[in-house]
Amino acid sequence: MRFALCAGETSGDQLGAGLIDALRERFPDAQFAGIGGNAMRAAGMDTWFDAGELAVMGLFEVLAHLPRLLKLRSAFRQRVLGWKPDVFIGIDAPDFNLGVERWLKQRGVRTVHDVSPSIWAWRQGRAAKIGQSADRVLCLFPMEPPIYAKHGVTADFIGHPLADAIPLQPDQAAARAVLDEPVDAPLLALLPGSRLGEIRRMLPDFAEAARRLVADIPGLRVLVPAANAQCRAAIDAILGDAPGFRVIDGQAQRLIIASDCVLLASGTAALEAMLCKRPMVVGHRIAPLTYHIVKLFGLLKSRHVSLPNVLAGETLVPELLQHDCTPDTLHAALLRWFRDADAVAALQPRFLEIHQTLRRDASQRAAEAVVELLGSAPSPSGRGLG
Repeated sequence: MRFALCAGETSGDQLGAGLIDALRERFPDAQFAGIGGNAMRAAGMDTWFDAGELAVMGLFEVLAHLPRLLKLRSAFRQRVLGWKPDVFIGIDAPDFNLGVERWLKQRGVRTVHDVSPSIWAWRQGRAAKIGQSADRVLCLFPMEPPIYAKHGVTADFIGHPLADAIPLQPDQAAARAVLDEPVDAPLLALLPGSRLGEIRRMLPDFAEAARRLVADIPGLRVLVPAANAQCRAAIDAILGDAPGFRVIDGQAQRLIIASDCVLLASGTAALEAMLCKRPMVVGHRIAPLTYHIVKLFGLLKSRHVSLPNVLAGETLVPELLQHDCTPDTLHAALLRWFRDADAVAALQPRFLEIHQTLRRDASQRAAEAVVELLGSAPSPSGRGLG
């Protein structure tokens, strides 16, 4: 069996590695090749291109890289077609993968799109177009398959791998011990994003809000994870020698678990903080021109943008977006979590309920969906059933 895969960014790379492991249980001699990162390489995939080449976010950021991305896409899809895979699996990165999937599907290659785009938030009618690209769509959230069903597209709710990986009750004391942080000190995790553009756009206001919080709460420690050396340099340049702040290479999830509260940019980090059962404040701004286009054409259909609120169907955590994302508003929202223990306690059962809903052994369910598409059902030992 030959499986061609394409993942963008770190999160897609992790999903791809889990899927490769689950597929290898069923097809021990399978070959895996395509676009991926370190995790997929470690799982045994031959990476023709690195996942980092697709890590571009935002309408105008994508336009700046468009010639390079178009050239990469053309070379990649030709190589996939020549390799003759049994199935192509695009993992997230919809702007890149859906076009590749559609082109391959038109040429007889079976296609799977793993991680549905956020159709619950942006134009649900896209579900039909996604179905033109993918024979099967794998969804991380339960509200997504019913939308696809309305458009005649086969979609499976597989759950979220983070919900499988994160314990239902993470150990805060153990996380602090590893980080060499005091067990009883108040601690804020500050996550401005993992891209340089996000850091430069979000961190100055995040840092100012945190500085004010340090003045309000005696002994408060502020931990900031840096995804890589470039991010570290950008973070250090903005923070300077701010007292109470500590920048740590990587370990974002451990910082979240160690914290009492999290200030973060919207995205997967909000889901991660919820699964770690930590109160949070979500602050986010996109490029001004992108924001005006979104508002002008009414592209955002969801009342909420952060996953804890979307999955709960109500506002569990503050969302401070665009013009509302200021040091004043961020500071006030954070201070409430540190001073209102009852509000923090009320979050815990809601977060736990959502965690249990998403915990479905996602990698195995994804592999089962792929096997079903292939029209065979071998056992984990690799022996077919018929």
